[in-house]
Amino acid sequence: MTAWTLHTGDALTVLHRLDTPVDAVICDPPYNSGGRTMTERTSRTAREKYLTEGGRNHGFDLGDFTGDNRDQRSYLAWLSLILANCYRLTRPGGAALVFTDWRQLPVTTDALQAAGYTWRGVAVWHKTTARPQPGRLKQDCEFIVWGSNGAMVPGNEPVYLPGHFTGSQPRGSQRRHITQKPLDVMQQLVRIVPVGGTVLDPFTGSGTTGAAALLEGRAFIGIEQSARYADIARERLTAHQAA
Repeated sequence: MTAWTLHTGDALTVLHRLDTPVDAVICDPPYNSGGRTMTERTSRTAREKYLTEGGRNHGFDLGDFTGDNRDQRSYLAWLSLILANCYRLTRPGGAALVFTDWRQLPVTTDALQAAGYTWRGVAVWHKTTARPQPGRLKQDCEFIVWGSNGAMVPGNEPVYLPGHFTGSQPRGSQRRHITQKPLDVMQQLVRIVPVGGTVLDPFTGSGTTGAAALLEGRAFIGIEQSARYADIARERLTAHQAA
């Protein structure tokens, strides 16, 4: 039976206490990019920034999350600290995959390298249900900045992963978090870790990365600041471990 552990608390505080080596860090931090002005970033909740009015009232209470009101300079400092602690736990040759959007793409590549990882590239997540915008290009992509702890050495059976992933957020009762990623996309990403290896996610949310890891035969260590989302994640992880 594949093992998992979930810690409830602030990632910076909890990461300092961890000492278990991991094979990859795969995470979706708060982007801190919603809103065109400082007032919009600091006065609106995550629900208000990332959900349409219809989405906020679609019958399922997605709750909210904190830590999404930093300006770009403080976001760089904060994310660099988080990833530096993750780097300490990443085995030599292990990977780091960090989700971001177009606004924070440059900052995220800086934070990855400031933490100690070797930057290896940017992959694309194509969102098929993104809304069209009159007179504008459709914003239907987010990005995965990735790197490694030193040189990457393929195992005896190297996995060939794509650089372009397509998938939509779950809908209805299957959507448990505002920024929840598609399970099938995460299942592909965790394959960068050898079977039996360990994935770390310091922003567990509703537990999609952990569920994907368990389904693919990998162990999982997660951290989630929100007690509410931690409960949802434990429920999902328990269900997928038993599957």
